Amino acid sequence: MQEIEFLYDFGSPNAYLVHRVLPGLAERHGARLHYVPILLGGVFKATNNRSPMEAFAGVKGKLAYEMRETERFVRRHGIRYHMNPYFPLNTLALMRGAVFAQGKDWEGAFVDAVFDAIWLHGQKMDEPMVIEDALREADLPAAKIMDAMRSPEVKQGLIANTDAAVARGVFGAPTMFVGDEMFFGKHSLPELEHLLETA
Repeated sequence: MQEIEFLYDFGSPNAYLVHRVLPGLAERHGARLHYVPILLGGVFKATNNRSPMEAFAGVKGKLAYEMRETERFVRRHGIRYHMNPYFPLNTLALMRGAVFAQGKDWEGAFVDAVFDAIWLHGQKMDEPMVIEDALREADLPAAKIMDAMRSPEVKQGLIANTDAAVARGVFGAPTMFVGDEMFFGKHSLPELEHLLETA
């Protein structure tokens, strides 16, 4: 069985959009999907990269075009999506929570709850009280997750994930791997699917 690794940060709108499409793509091809939380700010620092809003702020027409591309993607795939009014968010605590969630029965519910809170419901998910309320509403072990976000082991786990991603050539999120083949961004999904079809 092929495995798709999905390297993500909740603060990336494109990661949310890929999250909404990738499970169906994996199911169509009988592939296993493995979510890997990374800290996008750490990746940017290590690779001298910047967010598109910052990098292309001075390029006439570029950001407007990116917004149009997002609109087309959302419409094509029938995704419910709203730009978060508090963007950009500090996702450090959330990504630590995602590391703690890895491999647990409720990992998928955690990922869905956080992505939806940010990109569907427009919540300010860099405030502890807002995070805890969203987790409780999703029937997740909120207190345990909030405690784990402060755990040295969980903190180190996020650092290790991020360092390992950079070592593999990752420079942003969302990034997907099938074996050693890397795919960046939502517009690489057709190429990823082609690889699965021809494997």
